[in-house]
Amino acid sequence: MFDSLQQNLSAAFKSLTGKAKLTDGNMRDGLKLVEQSLLEADVSLPVVRDFIGRVSEQALGEKVLSALRPTEQLVGIVHQELINLMGPVDHSLHLRGDVSVLMMCGLQGSGKTTTCGKLAKLLMSRGKKPLLVAADLQRPAAIEQLKILGTQLGVPVYTEPGQPDPVAVCQNGVKQAKQVGAEVVILDTAGRLHIDDELMDQLKRIDRRVEPQQVYLVVDGMTGQDAVNSAKAFNEALELDGVIMTKLDGDARGGAALSVKAVTGVPLKFMGTGEHLDALEEFHPDRMAGRILGMGDMLSLVEMAQQKVDQDEMAAQEERLRAGKFTLEDFRRMLVQTRRMGPIGKLMGLIPGMGQLKEMMGDADHEGEMRRIGGIIDSMTADERRNPTRIIDPSRRRRIAAGAGVDPSEVSGLIKQFDGMAQMMTKMATMGMRDRMKALGDLQRGGLMNPGATLAREKQGTGKRLTAEERKKLQKQREKDLRKRKRDQKKS
Repeated sequence: MFDSLQQNLSAAFKSLTGKAKLTDGNMRDGLKLVEQSLLEADVSLPVVRDFIGRVSEQALGEKVLSALRPTEQLVGIVHQELINLMGPVDHSLHLRGDVSVLMMCGLQGSGKTTTCGKLAKLLMSRGKKPLLVAADLQRPAAIEQLKILGTQLGVPVYTEPGQPDPVAVCQNGVKQAKQVGAEVVILDTAGRLHIDDELMDQLKRIDRRVEPQQVYLVVDGMTGQDAVNSAKAFNEALELDGVIMTKLDGDARGGAALSVKAVTGVPLKFMGTGEHLDALEEFHPDRMAGRILGMGDMLSLVEMAQQKVDQDEMAAQEERLRAGKFTLEDFRRMLVQTRRMGPIGKLMGLIPGMGQLKEMMGDADHEGEMRRIGGIIDSMTADERRNPTRIIDPSRRRRIAAGAGVDPSEVSGLIKQFDGMAQMMTKMATMGMRDRMKALGDLQRGGLMNPGATLAREKQGTGKRLTAEERKKLQKQREKDLRKRKRDQKKS
């Protein structure tokens, strides 16, 4: 999501970088590229014109053109206007003290029923007891799907086989919630392939008779401006409280997410970012604006880590690093923890400065690479994981490679990579978050995080250049130490 827009906006800002002087003319050229980027991302034309008008009014002022770093000023203006375009957003579900009712509506194929399950999962994580009500009587498969989701989540699902009136199902579902002690009722209402009068009349009757506290529309982010048009039509009929946009982890260009608030007045409240039931995130305009401009989103990354990573295990790992201990066993645990947080490409997009690295790595199979590394480590003995550089000789290397189904050179490459990584990780353990991010940025700028690059162990300077005689003496000492290590290995 937004990858193409991010690249195009970066190109637009780069076109202004390095100019001897920014003038009204070349600033207008840069803004034209910004406008083109938004249109290519499928942002609504009236929205783009209004957005560019507000940005131009500020960017073409004397204060920006005469600034020491006008390009940075322009990025700041675009960032704030993106936030204004998508926000503000009230993330409260406005739950009551007794039973609250949330009504979900949307067209078929938008992911409405799955989103009902995701919302139930989100409520459970906040200590609430939800009840799912299967009121989509047009599509029997939707009822079965909701029952399956309820079983997976351990959430009760209310159904009325043979009942033709969805309004009655919703009303009886709310009564059932009071009996079973549920605090939030989620109504999965009927969908259609397209908007029609019958659908709208049915939804209006449910809204009028059940009186839900919140009404949410689920739209497919892949449908672009059609999603915005659907939101406009539903809002005119029901007065929506929020939009939930699905499939924003795919190839959606992002125009719908940028346009929906401006066109309908209804905020984008949640976004679906995957198929799993925990892949529903609150939509934060400021964070999304940061992602679009390649600034990353550390707050979302931290929240993700708090929810999906074992905090006790992470604390123990941090203590080991501070003590200067980092083995392949530690590295293996870090891989497992990282995979719990989601796809590597997505995580890199959340880290400031890593957007360009993600783009450079292209379609590389990050997940496959992690599995391959994990397989190599799993093929080692406990001693080999703790002391890889000291005890893994050619014979052990061949055995490990055979166990992992890789070439022995890949085992050597991992050990060499780990040697540099161990030094880097223990060094970063003593830093604060700001210094850690700076260290990652230095690695990136130095090319050490490029595909195929190796994190070599940092050389310790001696303060002076060695003479030829001193280098020869040092080489003899290394060869002597190597022979001693081999003798010790044979004895053990």
